[in-house]
Amino acid sequence: MERANAWKKYEDTKEVYDFAEDYRRFLSQCKTERECVAYFAEKAAQAGFQELDALIAEGRTISAGDRIYAVNKKKEMVCFIIGSRPLSDGMRILGAHIDSPRLDLKQNPLYEDTELALLDTHYYGGVKKYQWVALPLALHGVVVKKDGTVVNVNVGDKPGDPVFGVSDLLIHLASEQMDKKATKVIEGEDLNVLIGSIPVETTEEEKETVKKNILDILLKEYDIEEEDFLSAEIEVVPAGEARDYGFDRSMIMGYGHDDRVCAYPSFMAMLAAKDVEYTSVCLLVDKEEIGSVGATGMESRFFENTVAELCALSGNESSLFLRHALTNSRVLSSDVSAAFDPNYPSVMEKKNAAYFGRGVVFNKYTGSRGKSGSNDAGAEYVGWIRRILDERGVNFQTAELGKVDAGGGGTIAYILGNMNMQVIDSGVAVLNMHAPWEIISKVDLYEAYLCYAAFLEAEE
Repeated sequence: MERANAWKKYEDTKEVYDFAEDYRRFLSQCKTERECVAYFAEKAAQAGFQELDALIAEGRTISAGDRIYAVNKKKEMVCFIIGSRPLSDGMRILGAHIDSPRLDLKQNPLYEDTELALLDTHYYGGVKKYQWVALPLALHGVVVKKDGTVVNVNVGDKPGDPVFGVSDLLIHLASEQMDKKATKVIEGEDLNVLIGSIPVETTEEEKETVKKNILDILLKEYDIEEEDFLSAEIEVVPAGEARDYGFDRSMIMGYGHDDRVCAYPSFMAMLAAKDVEYTSVCLLVDKEEIGSVGATGMESRFFENTVAELCALSGNESSLFLRHALTNSRVLSSDVSAAFDPNYPSVMEKKNAAYFGRGVVFNKYTGSRGKSGSNDAGAEYVGWIRRILDERGVNFQTAELGKVDAGGGGTIAYILGNMNMQVIDSGVAVLNMHAPWEIISKVDLYEAYLCYAAFLEAEE
């Protein structure tokens, strides 16, 4: 069953390109989970969403139509639009993650070697390490000083900023390197970021004068001392804006499509939703790329606790009411899928692959090989999804993550499934997934937005 190309239904593609341009700007601006949460929280407040903590402090009750959001440790966020039905009838949840593969600075990162200053890193998530050398990189994050002062770091993306990078071995001397397996061409401990080379002027015999010069610059420009790196979260990400891709400008190349290309249309669908029957939810989580663990990952109790607070504000504090609210919910685990690449056809099974231009992708199950680690959506739920999308004219396709024994992957779907919710993975097909620069189709992005809007507004 070959699915139709979504571009063909648009006589006027302006709405597709306008939505994609807003997304491209967002992707260029928000390269960390903190930056994403700050962006979405500001947009939510502008759209009339109120902070949950403020409602609790005021002793408010909630009613249909209320718009509420909550932020967890500046790296996770959830938005609600209260529906006309009670919470115990379940919610319609769009769940996406906002973290992406990258390099993180170690806690003691700064050192000097042969009169060059470098930063030591630890890669985050699944990366091909050799892809992170010989390209311009930027530093984004925060430094928290002992007195609680927060210094925001964003260097490498503003006009006139310097960039940084990890050097590679010149081809003339790389014969031994070229014989290595791809997993060993660049070792994790060799992903060291070059940041300076000028020694500070001194009248004494002083060691590490290039490092001292860098520390002088950091103190002067950012009020950061070396010890402050102990309480810093600084991410090394590709420098530069997301760009239109292709002569027809039908695609976008950028850092962090996985999974911000699903988070953005999920959030925009929430902003557009009105008069919903079931409480609508947009859940944006951290740490998916390393197993959804930790206080800001999907495995934490943040979402469950937040729903419990809403139940209390609705006048229902019983544990059973909360259990009904979770059990009766339906979820789109909004995460990306692997797009078929004609350069690498051997890892895909063409009848069950995702293709650029054919709309939002549904993965009934992910996992690896024998569906290990997978949520597997029920046939009844898949049938319901098909009906609401066909009624709204949304282009969609179904896929698996490559051939059965080729590998695999996972999402947050199984965690929500463990709460007895109905869950299916849905998202946008991506080329170059987990590379510093990934590629998506603009029409797939827009069809994902239409899908998420239809899901939130659907009745029985």
